[in-house]
Amino acid sequence: MQRDLLDGVVAFTTVARRRSFTVAAADLGVTPAAVSHAVKQLEARLGVVLFARTTREVGLTEAGRRFLQGAQPAVEAMVAATASARSLGEGPAGTVRLTTSRLALRMVLAPVITDFTRAYPDVRLEIVVDDAQVSLIEEGFDVGVRMGEMIAPDMVAVRVSHPFRFCVVGSPALLERWGRPEHPRDLKGYPCLNVLQTTRMNNYRWEFEEEGREFEVAVDSPLSVNDFDLLMKASLDGLGLSYQPEPLAMGHVMNGRLERVLDRYLAGSTSWHLYYPSRLGASAPLRAFVEFMRGRMRMAGRA
Repeated sequence: MQRDLLDGVVAFTTVARRRSFTVAAADLGVTPAAVSHAVKQLEARLGVVLFARTTREVGLTEAGRRFLQGAQPAVEAMVAATASARSLGEGPAGTVRLTTSRLALRMVLAPVITDFTRAYPDVRLEIVVDDAQVSLIEEGFDVGVRMGEMIAPDMVAVRVSHPFRFCVVGSPALLERWGRPEHPRDLKGYPCLNVLQTTRMNNYRWEFEEEGREFEVAVDSPLSVNDFDLLMKASLDGLGLSYQPEPLAMGHVMNGRLERVLDRYLAGSTSWHLYYPSRLGASAPLRAFVEFMRGRMRMAGRA
């Protein structure tokens, strides 16, 4: 295969993934003009236009989408082989672009970012915090962090947290004033604090289980917000009950600032996962990040 054709295919797949000639050029370590030239030469050889370019965005044409389906696996294999060979002589280097929810950032990433960057000084993390569901390929991300049940089945998923449940907690003063709910149906009319889902702009329905049957409850709330830290503070202040991950709530429960209710009706556990499109195409920096996160989970299990 001619080198200029190979360069054009690599440039094309990188632009398709990043949706930007400028960002693709930075990834490849060349100028945007060089990327544009390589893609134009590839289009000339194929006799088709691969990208629909505007002043604001770059999108694939139908011919571009078909060519990407065939070219992407070959490029991923080449990248994986190159990264594997380089890893024998030096540590991983490059960028890992990551999408995460606010809660995953708080529970999974924030505690380990400093240690990872110190362990891998040549790997740069780009972290975008977004509670909405994100397409890794369309948005140009290498990896994401979400709960396991939210990840598409065609993704490679790696569990990076131990299973945990969500629990219902409230301040002692609130429970003394309003009484303790005995069943989830008692939440009707009880002051609660809602988790706002920004993707749909509606409130998350609290999940429960009774005699093996799962069900949801919509609660009344003086506050709806997509930030669990603020919900926790409002709950500590006695504003209402809140639906919290056990790992975040237990410290406050242990010191008596919060109390748990409705434990017998709590839904099953969940866990956090890293996910990415293809194990074959994982770069050396991404592999280093995945293995680091796996190692941290194993360490937590032994603690």
